[in-house]
Order: sequence, then structure tokens, then C-alpha cells
Amino acid sequence: MEKLIITIAPTGNVPTKLMTPHVPVTPAEIAKEVTECYEAGAAVAHIHARDEEQAPTTDIKYFAEIVRLLSETGCPIIKQISTGARGGKSGEARAESLTLNPESASLATGSSNFPASVNANAPSLVEYMAKIMLEKSIKPEIEVFDTAMIHNAVNLQQAGLLKGPLLFNLVLGVKGSLPATAKNLFFLVDSLPSDAVWSVSIIGPQHINLSTVAIALGGHVRVGIEDNIYYTKGVLATNAALVARIAAIAKSVGRELATPKDVLRIWGD
Repeated sequence: MEKLIITIAPTGNVPTKLMTPHVPVTPAEIAKEVTECYEAGAAVAHIHARDEEQAPTTDIKYFAEIVRLLSETGCPIIKQISTGARGGKSGEARAESLTLNPESASLATGSSNFPASVNANAPSLVEYMAKIMLEKSIKPEIEVFDTAMIHNAVNLQQAGLLKGPLLFNLVLGVKGSLPATAKNLFFLVDSLPSDAVWSVSIIGPQHINLSTVAIALGGHVRVGIEDNIYYTKGVLATNAALVARIAAIAKSVGRELATPKDVLRIWGD
């Protein structure tokens, strides 16, 4: 079985310092957490940015500072920039940080619901961002909140806007989207192209159970305070602890952890 890629999503758009003191929000905090998570076994960092008011932002200066700090420390983790809907309203704003030429970036290939807002991704916007990623050789991670997003990605590949093997992140447990159940996970995996590379982001109390299932199936795992602020019921998590737990589960079933170099090979880059 292929080595396990652990992705750390340390910040996201939702967690605040009032919710958990462990969420990093400044560029310095985020870079420090990512470095600690790399040391714990993570090979990819899914990066969101916050402004001075700790609000989600797509302003390139914040992403640039995070990338700069990671480069200064010599941390080799693969950097994946978020282009998500909560951080910016226009396509231009959401794609601005792609000019930093990260190794990867998120790409939702359809629309869905968040608990209190719409995850809006019009076809024209999806194509706009896919073209930029293609031109810059940035690996898109296709964020799947609904099965149609898989088929939309396949259509984009057939149109020449995405290069295989396609990289998917199956997101389960977001209120308003697919519930976090084994049945839904199996269905999504069965719906993927045969050569796809895939990981899971499980939101809520099933995140360990279904992440373990993904490990057994040959998939990869994303963890982090973006997805779950609790380590166990009532116990707040740290990002490094979430990574270390998945690394321990992988070790217990004999699955090696991927390095950043392994990630590029597995992704087909």
C-alpha cells in the first residue's frame, strides 16, 4: 500500500480564539504550527489566512507572509493555498494568492451549503481558477462536498483543464452537505476515477473512525483545527496532537508516512 499523506489544516475560516486558544491566526502562529505538524508527521499544509481582526481573508500579503516564514525556517512541507468561498467573494480575490506559485491549491468544482452560508462556485469561476492552476503547474486538490463535484472534475479533465491523476479531498460532516457516514465514504470512493489520489476531511465526532477507514482503504487523511477543534469530547485539540494521533494509527497498521518528496511522486508531479 502507498505511503500515507497526512495534511494539516491548522486554521480554516471558522475557529476563533474564543472557541479555542489553540487555533493559529497570525502568519507567525500559522507558520510555527505548520512546522510543528511537519515534525509530527504531516507532509502537506492546507493554508488559510486571517487579517488583523482574525477574519478570513484572501489578501495575498497574509499568505505571502506565511509562505515566507515557512521558507525561512526551512520547513519542506508541501504548501497548499485555500481558494475557498468564505475567504473572498470574487474569483479574482480568491485566486490572487495563486501568484505565489504554491505546490497545490484547493479547487471546489461545484456549489454546496455551509451551516449558515452558500459555498458558491459557479462554473465560470471554477474554470477560471482551474486555468490559472494549469498554467502555473499548481496541483488542484478537488474539494468534494457533493458527489457531483467528482463528475464535474472529470469533465474538466476531459476538457483539458485538469491533469491526471486527479487529486480529491472527500469532505464529510459539514452541516448542509454529506453526513459523515461509512456508507457515504464508500460511495464517494467508488465514484472516483480508478487512478485518483484521495484523502478525507471528516468533520465532527466520526473523524477518527472514518479517517481510520480511509487509511485501511489506501486513502490519505487531513486533520486540523480547521476541521475539528476537539481531540475527544470536551477536550480541545492542538494541531500537532491531531497529526500525531493519525501518525500513530498509521504506524499501528503498518502504513508508512509520506514525506513531501513522496507527496509529489504520489500526486504524479
